[in-house]
Parts: sequence; structure tokens; C-alpha cells
Amino acid sequence: MDEPNFVLAGKLAREYLLPPGGPARLDSPGGNLLYAAGGLAIWGEHPGLIARVGEDYPRSWLKMFETRGYDTRGIQILPGPLDLRSFCAYSESWQAYYNNPVSHFAARGLPFPKSLLGYQPDAKGSEDQTAPTSQELRLSDIPPAYLSASVVHLCSLNFVTQTQLISAFKGGAANTFSVDPSPHYMQPPFLDLLRTLLKGLTAFFPTDEDLFTLFRGQTHDLWEMAEELGNFGCEFIIIKCGERGQMLYDAVGKRRWQVPAYPARLVDPTGAGDAFCGGFLAGYRRTYDPLQAVLYGNVSASLTVEGPGAFYALDVVPGLAEARRQSLANMVLEM
Repeated sequence: MDEPNFVLAGKLAREYLLPPGGPARLDSPGGNLLYAAGGLAIWGEHPGLIARVGEDYPRSWLKMFETRGYDTRGIQILPGPLDLRSFCAYSESWQAYYNNPVSHFAARGLPFPKSLLGYQPDAKGSEDQTAPTSQELRLSDIPPAYLSASVVHLCSLNFVTQTQLISAFKGGAANTFSVDPSPHYMQPPFLDLLRTLLKGLTAFFPTDEDLFTLFRGQTHDLWEMAEELGNFGCEFIIIKCGERGQMLYDAVGKRRWQVPAYPARLVDPTGAGDAFCGGFLAGYRRTYDPLQAVLYGNVSASLTVEGPGAFYALDVVPGLAEARRQSLANMVLEM
């Protein structure tokens, strides 16, 4: 088996999704790790995956990941069951709701799935960012072969977990590091602590909402926020703005760009931000140009939202991604 050049670490989930139209998706493979991998694989790259699952996680799903070309040696199967369920119901206006699944199924006249009984969503801010739970990744979860990878991306995880993983991979062959932050630590008390995480990063991918919360009471200017984070030692700050696209701040060249979201046909927005991160890394390793990388990520997100699940975008018409990238290049605005 060839060693992966890209390594992604994150979470796998068993998704229960209610879109505003179309059938419900019940107990399907998902999680930020899988969507990031899909965003990367759209461009022909095959990552190594690091995550934790329980003995109850479907082995057929792991086989499916391998069939797609993903390296699963970093997926640790823990003894006993591990609750990886996640629920989301979307309104007609695509507002996401993560609580009270019983009421959402009832409102749509759908039977409540027995496999979702007892589900409790994670409360935002409830996790201790300095004390990882048993579900959080450990340094021992990293296969030695993965230390030869040149690109490492961390999906949204606990703060201390991300800090430790980045430190470990800096001792390997990697020279490109990116982090998608968790909203749990994008809070004012963590601003100074972010210096340790951002120093030496290639790219950091907060949402606009993350930054408004992090800099609450200081500034309302997203470019000022990006510049402040760039001063912490990260080369590129890419602000994910949902349907408005992305804002790119190049801390090295002191340049700014606004990239609109590719006009996609929205079917399921789940995982769009993670797919963007995966696509960005594929583009950056091809071009070493952050703006071009944003175009790759933007296209990955656009393809992901046009169908259900983390694998939909991998089966689109060949050449569609490249055609979209070329079209999107004409829409970029330098600020």
C-alpha cells in the first residue's frame, strides 16, 4: 500500500438528515472527516484518514471508504459501542436544527427511527477544550506511515487535540498544515491561546460567525480579524461565509480577495465547509497559490451541496469540476 501524501484527521458520524424536500437520510455515513476527504478526492487525491469509531460502526462503510481509495489505517476501532449519531433537520429556508428530532419527524409525518432513540445533541460550548474525552483523537492514533505525508489537515476537533496533533506532525515530513476550528473554542477567552495553534500553519478556515464571536466587543471588520490572526503566524486566513463564498487574506503578501460561492443547485448543504477545506488543499498542492486553492475548494463545496451524502460529488460528470473552476476564476474580486 502506498503511503498517503494527504492526511486528514476528524470525526466520522452516523447521519440522520431531514432535507426540506426529498427523502430522509437515516443512518448514513458522514462526519466532517468524510466530507473533507470527498472535497479532496474530487480532484483525484486519496487521503489517509484518522478518526475513532466503536465496535458498532459498520465495517461495510470502512470497506466502502477503501473502495473509494481512502487509506483507513488511521481509523481506530475502540472496544465497545461509540455513539456517533448526528441529527439535522433543514427548514424550507435551509435553516439547520439539531435538537428535538422527535418533533421534526412528527411535523413531517415520518415515523421516528428506533435507531435514533435516546439521541442527545452536543451542546455548543459544552466540551472542555483542555481535557479531551475518550472520543477525541490521541497521538497514538497516528499510524507511523502517516508521518511521511506532506499535507496534514485537521477538521473541527477539541482545541488541545488539534494543538497536539499539529505538534506531532511537525516532527514528520509534512510542510503544509491546515486547521478548521471548532466553534467551541472560537470564543474571546481563547484568542491568546490561538497563537500556539496558528503559529506555523499554512491555512486556517474559520467561518464568519466564528470570527464575530471570537472578536466580540473588539471589531466588526472581518478583514481586521483576519489580519490579527495572520499576525499569529498563519500564512493564509480563509473565512468561510456560507452562501456568500469565501474571503481570503494572504498574511505573507498582505493581499485580500473575495470569492463568491459558485451558483450551485442546493440539495443538501451538509459538509460543504469541510469539502471546501479538502478542495483547498488539493488546489494548493497543485499550484501553491492560495487564490487558486480557494477556487478548488469553492468548486468542491458546490458539487457537494448538489446531492446527498459525502460521496455524491465523486460521481459527477468527469471534467465538471475543472469547468467550474475556470468559470469561477472570472468572478474573483481583489479588495
